Amino acid sequence: MVTKILKKMEILKGFIQIPAKGRCELIADIHLPTQTQLNGKPARLDKYGRLWSLYLKNKFSMGTEVELIKTEKGFQVVPILNTEIISEVNQQTIASASVPKSSRAEAYRALKGNSLKLTSSFEFVTPETSLETLDLNWREKDLPEKLRTKHVHRLHPYLGKFIPQLVEVFLRKYSPKHVTDPFCGSGTTLVEANVLGIDSLGCDISAFNCLLSKVKTDRYDVIELESQMKHILRRLRGKASIYPSFKHVPDTSNEYLNNWYAPKARRQLLYFLSLIPEYKYQDLLKVILSRSARSARLTTHYDLDFPKKPQTEPYYCYKHRRICKPTNDALQFLRRYCIDSVKRIKEFSKIRTNSKVEIINTDSREYDFPKTDMVFTSPPYVGLIDYHRQHDYAYELLGIERKEELEIGPAFKGKSKKAQKEYITNIGKVFANIRKSLNENGVVAIVVNDRNKLYRNLAPKIGFVQEKSIKRQVNRRTGRRANDFYEEVLIWRKDDETRN
Repeated sequence: MVTKILKKMEILKGFIQIPAKGRCELIADIHLPTQTQLNGKPARLDKYGRLWSLYLKNKFSMGTEVELIKTEKGFQVVPILNTEIISEVNQQTIASASVPKSSRAEAYRALKGNSLKLTSSFEFVTPETSLETLDLNWREKDLPEKLRTKHVHRLHPYLGKFIPQLVEVFLRKYSPKHVTDPFCGSGTTLVEANVLGIDSLGCDISAFNCLLSKVKTDRYDVIELESQMKHILRRLRGKASIYPSFKHVPDTSNEYLNNWYAPKARRQLLYFLSLIPEYKYQDLLKVILSRSARSARLTTHYDLDFPKKPQTEPYYCYKHRRICKPTNDALQFLRRYCIDSVKRIKEFSKIRTNSKVEIINTDSREYDFPKTDMVFTSPPYVGLIDYHRQHDYAYELLGIERKEELEIGPAFKGKSKKAQKEYITNIGKVFANIRKSLNENGVVAIVVNDRNKLYRNLAPKIGFVQEKSIKRQVNRRTGRRANDFYEEVLIWRKDDETRN
């Protein structure tokens, strides 16, 4: 077995230097340089024993250990996870590989084991992959925060979103041509579907959620975006003296903005808002403004998620373990998030495909969904989050229309028996509605924390059968929500007796 720990230069340039001790096994009988294949993609071997392929460029993270396997058509590279077993390799690939029987047997044993840890790469998850082989209880060392919040997934904070790797695994497993998310939230399903070349449609009652999803999945002229962002940053630094300063921007009578922001920070935010109409990528600038407004509020550093009232005096900060003062400056956040947003969009632009993305701001109980092969979603959890109120600053600053009275299971309605009954009735209406658009062999995957067993008898009532339930532990949450909890992935299909 030939293994290699990837270095930074290999990842950036897209090659693997075959170790000297492995050359006899892999390339002793090959005349170099030569053209070949790597994981079915075009590749070349140079005279120094380096295996080059665009497939490898930024494919793995630095320090990933991989195994190199010689096949009939070229080479196979697979990540070794936790330095113990190969990431999910389908049996067909193993069977066709020109490797010793002992190596094949080792791979088969890994496949037949109780579980497989999938971390840095999920490309080997295929429709043939058994769900029983998947261990979705990722720990921090299995799936570090940098991977969970890659590229546009951290364009703006959002409570209640699932991690992109969970979406990727199930999209690879079921391989739909079109996927629908009736509670699209911050757009995680739509982003991951686009990366995999899958058409998608997202629906949400929150206008800000739809704005955020659109900004994440939009196509950008990166050169023009960088130019415009540099221009707006110069204006924020005050170097373009021909433009008015934020000091001359009229203040506002908005009660929320006056209560939650220091006068200086409020005027800075309003100045940035006044600049937005002058630029092409206005929706992105609105998201940057919203993200900055969230950070610039008069609140404690440790309670950005659930602030109860404005913090106007110095306080003991449990996050920094010292006395901190509320911020009175928003420019630091505007500058930081302008730069960070461009960086993240550039990263996503490298892997973005031409797949179609549709985002609809409406009620999923009533919308006439187009035909789809798969539904992948995480509905609101009853009585947990107010999806409009968590972004109050955006609604107030941007003047976005609110529809929070149409939210399903918001926190302000509580978790009483009455609230639970109303919640599951409305959830049932959504899935009964979307069932009409589901293709004959379509699948529904629902990520839920069903501690009240509300979903237990829902499927048969609305024309579905539950094919499987996969339980996973969520144990990497941060901040004041750091406690562990469990969620399930419910797999539904149309009931044969009620198909129409």
